[in-house]
Amino acid sequence: MKRQASLVLEDGTAFYGWSFGAERWTTGEVVFNTAMTGYPESLTDPSYAGQMLVMTYPLVGNYGVPSTGMSDNGLPLFMESERIHVKALIVADYSETYSHWNAQESLDAWMKREGVPGLTGVDTRRLTKLLRERGVMRGRLTPSMEMEDGDNAEDYGSVNWVEKVSCKEVVTYQPSASKRHRVVLVDCGVKANIIRCLLKRGMEVVRVPWDYDFNQMDFDGLFLANGPGDPERCEATVAHIRQFIHQDRVRPCMGICLGNQLLARAAGAKTYKLKYGHRSHNQPVQRVGSTQCFITSQNHGYAVDADTLPADWSPLFVNMNDGSNEGIRHKERPWMSAQFHPEACSGPVDTEFLFDEFVNMLR
Repeated sequence: MKRQASLVLEDGTAFYGWSFGAERWTTGEVVFNTAMTGYPESLTDPSYAGQMLVMTYPLVGNYGVPSTGMSDNGLPLFMESERIHVKALIVADYSETYSHWNAQESLDAWMKREGVPGLTGVDTRRLTKLLRERGVMRGRLTPSMEMEDGDNAEDYGSVNWVEKVSCKEVVTYQPSASKRHRVVLVDCGVKANIIRCLLKRGMEVVRVPWDYDFNQMDFDGLFLANGPGDPERCEATVAHIRQFIHQDRVRPCMGICLGNQLLARAAGAKTYKLKYGHRSHNQPVQRVGSTQCFITSQNHGYAVDADTLPADWSPLFVNMNDGSNEGIRHKERPWMSAQFHPEACSGPVDTEFLFDEFVNMLR
């Protein structure tokens, strides 16, 4: 039996529909993603911690959910982490019937098991237009049609979401082929496919918590992972990165998404919050100084202010929609980062070559 549910934004705007998944109330920052596929990967992306995800593609759930189990190397088989991180999922039309060769269960059953609520029957076009015009807002989802006070939602920017999703101890992953190099990966909310991309290139990956002092470790290169929330909340990480780039021994470094922002802040640049962020599979970026353009997968709400980069740093990529920064590089040393996701799971794989560029710098 369907149960009525509602979403109320902090400005008082209400949306009514039907509940699926876990029947419970929740609060969070309401954001939208324009991707047409990849909801299992999106729901398990730690970068969505603290957020309620609106899918603009109208049909969601029609191919079910694959296995949520773990592989022999300790990484999820098909997901991007061990659990769902979004606070809620909001869709126009949830498909109760699913069909896919790899499906193990329905989206509804998975969300029930994980305790994550969903809302369907909502005009997601109207909701998305509202978020684009006014910017992302806090919201409250409740399994009833009664008007709820959206002001009860927590202030997303005041929480250190990285601390909530980062690993709690050091974890080492060994490549299936012979080891070529040892890479320290700072886990700010890393997606599993980033680790997979490093492992298949022969990297031994040492995954450390977000605030771990990795400078005393023996490694060949540093990798700064993606993650949720405001980079200003990660001053401990920035301090360790700053120490790394000021050492006499120069070792390669690469960052992705939040890693781009943390590297920039360690270099002395500033970051800021975007009006409604970039969350899609079709963000065009251009490599600065070239005519190369790539279609990228993205999920972030903050960006680097490229105008504040020190003289020895320069933009590496730029977003062709709004001109925001999409990556930085040091002009002389082997340090670079991308605001988008080169591992693109899910999404286009146009920029996976950046992992090869990082590996080549380790030689």
